[in-house]
Amino acid sequence: MIGLFTGGWEIWIVLAVALLLFGHRIPGMARALGSGIVEFKKGLRGEDDTDRLQQQQQPPSSGQDKAD
Repeated sequence: MIGLFTGGWEIWIVLAVALLLFGHRIPGMARALGSGIVEFKKGLRGEDDTDRLQQQQQPPSSGQDKAD
């Protein structure tokens, strides 16, 4: 029943208290959420860390080793 009578000021007070209590954790949580989204998108595309490492280890071909 109390939830039905909360107005704008009560919500702002609760948000301010939550920010004071958990403010130092917010950047870490946002960073973890962002890296999770990036990993999820990589999974959707089918990329893997081993594929990326193999591409980095292979030297780019310069075209000089071709015989005419």
